[in-house]
Amino acid sequence: MRIDDFPVPDTAAARGALALAREYHSPSILNHVTRSWLWAEAFAAIEGFDAIDHELLYVAAMLHDIGLTPEFDNHTLAYEHAGGHVGVALTAGAGWDAVRRRRVLDVIIEHNWPVVDPAQDAEGYLLEIATALDISGARPDGLPAQFLHEVLAAHPRLELAHEFGAAVVDQAERKPSTSACRLVDGGVVRKLRDNPLESLT
Repeated sequence: MRIDDFPVPDTAAARGALALAREYHSPSILNHVTRSWLWAEAFAAIEGFDAIDHELLYVAAMLHDIGLTPEFDNHTLAYEHAGGHVGVALTAGAGWDAVRRRRVLDVIIEHNWPVVDPAQDAEGYLLEIATALDISGARPDGLPAQFLHEVLAAHPRLELAHEFGAAVVDQAERKPSTSACRLVDGGVVRKLRDNPLESLT
């Protein structure tokens, strides 16, 4: 398994999602969303998800944390809901129909769920387990070690632990009814620091 096994979709929506991620995310968070997409695609390959919507998964992965940025922060909505609506707007411009636009919103929201049923939403499940690996260190042995090293070399973690931890703590303090509070209460700052991927970088 190599990075080259997972080509970036060559579509207007995918290019737009990458452009937004590059423009609004720091290098650390940009690398995080890119790794999250690669982990999701790798888990899909290993677990036999042959019929997933790769374009949808890429767009959702690249935008799943954009609600943390000052420009797209929402004063009442959870950051994953805010980011999901960015995805809706982007894909509307790319010509997606209403049902598929709603799928982007759902997948981005579900990445912060504790568990996603793969039978109900394969893309949501894949993004949830991918981000759980990259943030909390869940299932570190679920992907080949060589692939982990290759991805981390290409897209290093940099200051992810500090930046993401601070952003989620800020969200939890300002919006205590959102999932950010659950993440903070669940020890996300410690999990970021102790993530086994940190020692592989």
